[in-house]
Amino acid sequence: MTKEFSPRRLDVKAFAQAGARLEGHESLLAYDRLAQEAQGLHPDLRVDWEAAGTLVAPAGSASQIWLHLRAHGMFPMHCQRCLGTVDVPLDVDRSFRFVADESTAEALDDECEEDLLVLSREFDLHALIEDELLMALPMVPMHEHCPEAVPMESESEDFEDANAQKPNPFAALAALRTGKDSKR
Repeated sequence: MTKEFSPRRLDVKAFAQAGARLEGHESLLAYDRLAQEAQGLHPDLRVDWEAAGTLVAPAGSASQIWLHLRAHGMFPMHCQRCLGTVDVPLDVDRSFRFVADESTAEALDDECEEDLLVLSREFDLHALIEDELLMALPMVPMHEHCPEAVPMESESEDFEDANAQKPNPFAALAALRTGKDSKR
């Protein structure tokens, strides 16, 4: 009998013991927080992911429960150089080791290089995928080469003309002062 696993309520231990795999191809809109970051730029984009569970038995230790996650998607953002839309590739390729409880995870966190998560019979793999994709977002998204030339000046002729037409507010003060000086 083959056991069915759900990414929304995953029994991680059973998943790893079975050496099972899950994969999905979902709309970006299936991930609420990720869709909010996209600001409606491309709702038809997809996220492709796969997860595999394994048991690893280090020499002289009990078996450890591992989950390997891969996810990929194109994500629309605003280019910080030209302010146009740029599709940023998001790639996640990470492994997680599961431990019995939060206190064990905290105790082992400083001495372990791997990412530790707490074992659960109803683990939300979907939320983990979304978390990892959100963390993969670039801080400053930009095109490699912007489609339109970007002006790299802080001032333009219009700016200079507008400043030349404005009267200097201190000119009136200077006129008052020179008027006082001439009365003395």
